[in-house]
Amino acid sequence: MSVTSVDKDFDQLTLTLIADFTAPVGEVWQLWADPRRLERWWGPPTYPATFEAHDLTPGGDVTYFMTGPEGEKHRGWWRVTSIDPPHGLDFTDGFADQDGKPTAGAPVSTVRMRLTEHEGGTRMELRSAFDSREQMEQMIEMGAAEGLSAAIGQMDALLAG
Repeated sequence: MSVTSVDKDFDQLTLTLIADFTAPVGEVWQLWADPRRLERWWGPPTYPATFEAHDLTPGGDVTYFMTGPEGEKHRGWWRVTSIDPPHGLDFTDGFADQDGKPTAGAPVSTVRMRLTEHEGGTRMELRSAFDSREQMEQMIEMGAAEGLSAAIGQMDALLAG
């Protein structure tokens, strides 16, 4: 599996995942830039994602839902703050209600994704920053670290194919 570390820093209120891939930066970037490819890995394997909107421009919206094993839908959204193809993407990430609107009071994180050349392949650093310790603890209790690791672990097969 490509995930090499997951760091939970409660002092800095960040969850940082590092993953290394044998593929070049541009190929890893396409797994973010192409919504059909993104659907194949965003979310844990038992919760596949469907992206309804995918506007990777500053101020752009990304909306999606993950379908659980019992058919239940869990909606989410991103608001893109900056983009630097093929090296970086920054966005705000949150939960949405059944109409796709941000859920009031639900945890929101600020995500910074960076792709760099590393040992002939690509290193991806994905850092989620939270507004409060309570939000971070809530996300950790919901399985965010494990779910993110499982999701990122699906990228290897897509890059190999």
